[in-house]
Amino acid sequence: MSRTSNTIRNMKFALAGQIMGILISLVSRKVFVMFLSAEYLGLNGLFSNILSMLALAELGVGIAIVYSLYKPIAEENFSEIKSIMRLYRTVYTTVGVFILVAGCALTPFLQFFIRDMPDIPNIRLIYLIYVINSATSYFFTYKRSLIIANQKWHIVTTYHYGLFFILNVAQMVVLWLTSNFIFYLLLQAANTLLENILLSRKANRLYPFLRETDVPPLPCEIKAEIKRNVFAMVFHKVGGVIVFSTDNILISKLVGLTAVGIYSNYMMIRQALNIVTGLVFQSVSASFGNLNAQNSNKRTLEIFHIINFAGAWIFGFCSTCLIVLINPFISLWLSNGYLFSTSIVLWFSLAFYVSGMRTACLTIREVMGLFWYDRYKPMFEVSINLIASVILGRKFGVAGILAGTVISTMTTCFWVEPLVLYRHGLHAPVRTFFVRYGIYTLITVLAGAVTIVLCKFTPPSGIMGFGAKLAVCAVVPNAIFTACYFRTSEFKHLLSITMDMIRNR
Repeated sequence: MSRTSNTIRNMKFALAGQIMGILISLVSRKVFVMFLSAEYLGLNGLFSNILSMLALAELGVGIAIVYSLYKPIAEENFSEIKSIMRLYRTVYTTVGVFILVAGCALTPFLQFFIRDMPDIPNIRLIYLIYVINSATSYFFTYKRSLIIANQKWHIVTTYHYGLFFILNVAQMVVLWLTSNFIFYLLLQAANTLLENILLSRKANRLYPFLRETDVPPLPCEIKAEIKRNVFAMVFHKVGGVIVFSTDNILISKLVGLTAVGIYSNYMMIRQALNIVTGLVFQSVSASFGNLNAQNSNKRTLEIFHIINFAGAWIFGFCSTCLIVLINPFISLWLSNGYLFSTSIVLWFSLAFYVSGMRTACLTIREVMGLFWYDRYKPMFEVSINLIASVILGRKFGVAGILAGTVISTMTTCFWVEPLVLYRHGLHAPVRTFFVRYGIYTLITVLAGAVTIVLCKFTPPSGIMGFGAKLAVCAVVPNAIFTACYFRTSEFKHLLSITMDMIRNR
């Protein structure tokens, strides 16, 4: 199949799976808060962040190895693929064991991460189940990367969301019958292991050579390239985990565990959007990797501009929707007791936008293997983030912590990442990117302002109010974007792909 056909197919499965996943997650979270308190939500966010810190042991090896797979896949060099996959298996098994041991070792120190220890029974046992689930995610999982690199993301999507639906139904039944959080978590750990095993078996059927025992040593030049990329990815991995996995820890220490629970509902919605948008970019990444492996520089730059334009549209639209809809939605979904103030919502939406606008650059950087050139950037990002978040968090609470994240992104990632991509990957002047970024942002601000003003004329609350605001958000930003962009080549290309998806549905 052509790269475009693979991209369209992967995107269809990704969007369908995530829509189903969002719907079942919303129902599941509603059941969760009916039977368990907000402190349990806080524990979920806090323990997940602690284990994200331990996941630093992975050091970005997965991304570096997936990049090394694109060329042998394009050349059908099965011998080299086998060598790379053996290395992948060894690394991920080691990481899983490390997280299991190190995570268990942290058990006596849990009170260090929580401002006021909640009155929740078996809190250390709960934490250990989180550790087991996190460690399990590294066992048997390395073969899914080969499926993805072969432009077959739709297979991974089908397995993941099929099991995710079954898991959520089972967890809701368990909560309804027992209100037992431990049983709820055990189901989650079992689901993680089952998904990895099933995908591993599917990979064996798709690529029978994986079961062959005559695996040659990895060529020295490939091993050296992987080591170099892994060394660079260590910095990126540390920066990413600290910036994006410390918010809950800071909120827990500076504000309280209940605030973490409320914040987790907002993050659940943001993560759902991240997964939807991320799956769109992931659906493109393997096809882009195949294109890059064939050294088509001019076409590579054109495709990046299209991907970046799509990102600007997607994240501009989603950010506008977050500002207008997230509080009315949470009020209907859970209750007014789970709402944050308007200022927090604004900072939350801005953090989502500036993070989302990095996605195109980061996706193509990973595909092109440009990990080395900005390896020290995360250290500055982390330092600015922690200093700004702690200082502002002490004074402004959750809003200050979110502001710290925005500040660190705009002072480092905003300009370093595109500079590296254009200079070392696309070989084109970077000013084009910043001009486009400015235009996209101004149009997003315009669309958002018009949408917010029009929503003031809708009913203030209730289902009717939410429905009216939803209709305004669906129509107004997209109409403004279309009016501003319809003459551009990027818009015409995306319109053509959209029409192909509709015709071939």
